[in-house]
Amino acid sequence: MPRTAVTYTPLVPNGHLTDPAGTTIDSTLVTNGVVINNVDPEHTLIRVTNTHSSAHNVTVKAGTGSAAWMAGQGDLVQSVALTTGVEFFGPFTSARFQQQGTKMFVDFASGHTGAITVFKLPRAL
Repeated sequence: MPRTAVTYTPLVPNGHLTDPAGTTIDSTLVTNGVVINNVDPEHTLIRVTNTHSSAHNVTVKAGTGSAAWMAGQGDLVQSVALTTGVEFFGPFTSARFQQQGTKMFVDFASGHTGAITVFKLPRAL
């Protein structure tokens, strides 16, 4: 099955952003993972919440694209605490995390529930 595409929520320079709900992490996302298309890793911040009664790992996959010359450092794996856990990931290095075709992949451990929000950091303020 294809990964579920999650779109950017742009942060607003010199403005504000009301906390977005994000995309629900359900069994489909756990099984297939997430893809961020047209990614700009250096300006990407990911927020993941966990509402499950156990802590779960989130994995940002190392890249396979020609630009991912640092992919040998491996995936970024971080546990998100149980019930009310929130973790922020990024910004990222293209040379480690960018997949072919300007994509990034995020995977969730079995049983994970919560939400994922992908923020686009502004280039200049």
